Amino acid sequence: MWRAQAAVEKADEYVRHATTKVFPALRDIEGHRGAYLLRHTRGDTVELVVLTLWESMDAVRKFAGAEANRAVVEPAARAVLTSFDDFVTHFDVIPGSPKWSRPVPACDAQCGDVIGHND
Repeated sequence: MWRAQAAVEKADEYVRHATTKVFPALRDIEGHRGAYLLRHTRGDTVELVVLTLWESMDAVRKFAGAEANRAVVEPAARAVLTSFDDFVTHFDVIPGSPKWSRPVPACDAQCGDVIGHND
């Protein structure tokens, strides 16, 4: 899990970057199991949460490198975010948790508060 903030007028730029550049690249990494982008507007700030699902920490390292806890924040994202976590938090999925049975389609900012993709 990774958190960031953007000004309302810049948040859509981050959403576009995540859903058109980052998420498609993640799908090409063996062991990637899905990604979700959540957004919550609070006044003139948009809070963003990125959740990615991985088969293993080895799969995470294929994306993040040896320092898997350090956030990978590309220059295009840094340019539109007002703040972001330098580190990510990894969670284990608890056995018996429901599994998504159908894909959650990616969409633009007009379709709601949750934008995501599930392979």
